[in-house]
Amino acid sequence: MSQAHIAAKAPMVAAVESGKTYYWCACGQSKAQPFCDGSHKGSEFSPLAYTATKDGNAYFCACKQTKNAPLCDGTHKGL
Repeated sequence: MSQAHIAAKAPMVAAVESGKTYYWCACGQSKAQPFCDGSHKGSEFSPLAYTATKDGNAYFCACKQTKNAPLCDGTHKGL
């Protein structure tokens, strides 16, 4: 499997609404980070659906190395 492009070495904060589904960019190529814009087409990557459980801010992984996708787990600190 190919390595995803590191979009940033810090999480990206996004306001989310409870019950709404968001599609996290897993390839790192999206111009709409942290969300998918279809840039993965033709690659082995696919966006990951995330349904918010509450209103508020979510900290999405931008380094694409998290073990808690799509949310940041701090992995970027070691890159």
